[in-house]
Amino acid sequence: MHKKRLQIRFNEIGKQLVSEIGRDGFWYGQLSSSALGVAVAVAALHFDGRDKNSKEIGKGLRWLEANINDDGSFGDTPESPGNISTSLLVYTAVNLYANQLEWVKTFQAKIAGYLVNQGIDVHSSQVSEAIIAHYRKDYTFSVPILTMCGLCNVPGKDAFNHIPQLPFELSLLPRRFYRLLNLSVVSYAIPALVAVGIVIFKKKKSGLFWRIIRHFSIRKAMAVIHRMMPESGGFLEAIPLTAFVSLSLINAGYKETSVVRKGIEFLKTTQRKDGSWPIDVDLSTWVTSLSVKAFRSNLGRFLTPGQQDKIARHFKRIQNRGVHPFNGTQPGGWGWTSYSGSVPDGDDTPGVILALLKLQPKAKVKEEVLAGCRWLQQLQNNDGGFPTFSKGWGRLPFDQSCSDLTGHCMLAISSVIEKYQGELAKSEEKKFEKLFKKALKYLEEKQSDDGSWLPLWFGNQQTEDHVNPVYGTARILSYLKDSACQDWHSKQVKQQLDTLIVNGAGFLISVQNEDGSWGGGKSIPGTIEETSLAVSALSSVEYKEVCNSGLTWLDKYTRENGLKAAPIGLYFASLWYDEKMYPATAYLEALARMLEIEE
Repeated sequence: MHKKRLQIRFNEIGKQLVSEIGRDGFWYGQLSSSALGVAVAVAALHFDGRDKNSKEIGKGLRWLEANINDDGSFGDTPESPGNISTSLLVYTAVNLYANQLEWVKTFQAKIAGYLVNQGIDVHSSQVSEAIIAHYRKDYTFSVPILTMCGLCNVPGKDAFNHIPQLPFELSLLPRRFYRLLNLSVVSYAIPALVAVGIVIFKKKKSGLFWRIIRHFSIRKAMAVIHRMMPESGGFLEAIPLTAFVSLSLINAGYKETSVVRKGIEFLKTTQRKDGSWPIDVDLSTWVTSLSVKAFRSNLGRFLTPGQQDKIARHFKRIQNRGVHPFNGTQPGGWGWTSYSGSVPDGDDTPGVILALLKLQPKAKVKEEVLAGCRWLQQLQNNDGGFPTFSKGWGRLPFDQSCSDLTGHCMLAISSVIEKYQGELAKSEEKKFEKLFKKALKYLEEKQSDDGSWLPLWFGNQQTEDHVNPVYGTARILSYLKDSACQDWHSKQVKQQLDTLIVNGAGFLISVQNEDGSWGGGKSIPGTIEETSLAVSALSSVEYKEVCNSGLTWLDKYTRENGLKAAPIGLYFASLWYDEKMYPATAYLEALARMLEIEE
């Protein structure tokens, strides 16, 4: 692609990205609407009071009716193919109204037809068997789904006999023991463990010993989730999690508690005008850091010093300053949004560190970025990798170390060492260097024989097992290339980085589609996000021709379809979403990196 054409397109996308800045001076983005979120929110509002919440319930039901797939199914986004979990939850929610409203009954019958075709008889124990088989040992979603089914009389009165009991009494142990307990839910779902566990206990028969233990555990377990509840009322600012907690506690007899009252209010205020709900309020911290980084060295051409300072002040203001009540982590990290339910994590924290280093002179951000690096230092697992929220959890995949977060943390730490050479205490600099080398060893071990890495929180609905090696490899390759450009590394470390980079590049080139695009893997239809990330990762004189074919596809595709977002994001265990800002930020970064090559 010719340099002049690159520059024109870069200016166009850059201006478009700037136009998306919100009223408070940073980016909010927009998450896709979620049928699963709508279904669970509607059920929670119903149990809270169908009459007083009739407006919100009615709008939610109508949105579901308007967004059913042709085969009677529901996917996680309106662009997603159907799946049994979301379809079953929608069936269950509308079951509350099927006998009163004829149009709901007809609508529900369509969903039942889809489920029958998937081998699920909604009037039998096949419901629980299918859901548990789908999620296996991870009860994070399966047990809340089955609990809502039981509360909505699906499949019938004995529904709770087929639902595993969540051990909510274990939440009473000190938090430091959680990771040793092999809990069947992920670390960030403790509110669901408690609330869903309590309602199952109340609805299901059990032995005398456990009835006594659990009966006397309820009051203290309720105190646990009261302490974890954010001011906004939304656990993790997530609609499904908050709705599952609310509907469970209402049916367990705790309707008037502040957890429920705030949770219901959160659900009512987060409903969109069209009647839908997203899975989370927003990813404002994440998309703002992505936007800042996407401009590369051109930030000053698009944002005034005042605008940059405003973003930096926002990041500083939302940095966690104390022990976090949700997961007990120390001060210094950042979560994905500025709302109170956000929890510091291992992807947003390096993202903000890197953004702050671009937004203001290093002296003005030193305190915040060093606090962030120390937070990351405490997060690193013994295997050298980085998890998302909590060190040491390892039973379930979404609690374990992962490659893409590790690469991001490595670049943040490496950039801080580079930026503050001679200004850091020798002991701290050595700790950061050790962290980097341990993480590098982890990435060496996790790189597949074909040169790829798998990400954790991103996937592709069209690949086998829904994995996305293109996303993971492209992200990590860009992080490693940026790290390799820094001067503080030894010759040996640079050789290690170069080896990983060459192998990763070989993989990306091998899975490029004939039309120049990239999807989640070999022969998977291309998306803006995956193609842009691959171009960014490969941007170099050596791979210029490969990158130009990707840019040509991007230019044609975006002119015909606009910056269309693809459902590549994963939330909680396996809930798909798309985000409006992902195509723009990824495309802009690809253009910026290719302009650097031209220059």
